Amino acid sequence: MSTTQHSAFNIGDWVVFKCNQFIVFNKPAGIPVQADKTGDNSLLQLGSAYSKRTLFPINRIDRPASGLVVFGRKESATAHLSKQFRERKVEKTYLAVVGEMPSEKSGTLRHFIRKSGKGNKAIIVDEQQGKEAVLEYMVLGSIENYHLLEIKPLTGRYHQIRAQLAAIGCPIKGDVKYGFRRSNKDRSIHLHAWKLALRHPVSGELLNLEAPTPEDPVWRAFADNGSLPPLTQADAQ
Repeated sequence: MSTTQHSAFNIGDWVVFKCNQFIVFNKPAGIPVQADKTGDNSLLQLGSAYSKRTLFPINRIDRPASGLVVFGRKESATAHLSKQFRERKVEKTYLAVVGEMPSEKSGTLRHFIRKSGKGNKAIIVDEQQGKEAVLEYMVLGSIENYHLLEIKPLTGRYHQIRAQLAAIGCPIKGDVKYGFRRSNKDRSIHLHAWKLALRHPVSGELLNLEAPTPEDPVWRAFADNGSLPPLTQADAQ
């Protein structure tokens, strides 16, 4: 999906948090965080233009996913926040919509993952061949054809959530690369980087950041049935 499909949007509407040190966007699905081979405008380019300064990438999410992406506005803040992510001091919470109910309503998934050059996929391998990938999940609710999972990745492996859910027979809605039966019309996947808890690089204050889910009928159905709590103003600040 090209960013031209988002041309009617004001980039400022995607801002979840900003200060002198860093800025956080709620990335729409379909936009790459950084430039890729398609040549489409990236969130880094759009965000730098919006901020009128060069931004520095701190975390990344997959192009077809949506949600929270952090950029540094100063190099010192970038280094501090990047260290928090690297040392797993940032609590990350995702939402994923799947078509199959996991066998257990909650649990921990532990696999070993290796990035494959074929199709840019993560594949599940033996312990000796890959890096450990761990996540915790919980079923938040169900609608007629789909189930909503809260995901807390405890490691940061390539395509970890997508590959691990597929490995238990629960590929993410729209994620044909990992076995879902059909793609979403806009080529998005129903994976959303929902919450981040991190420390401000100067004050040390704990910030709890939350991004609203995209506007589409499936996410809306989960909000309407109470599976998703409403976003509060305090969460968004």
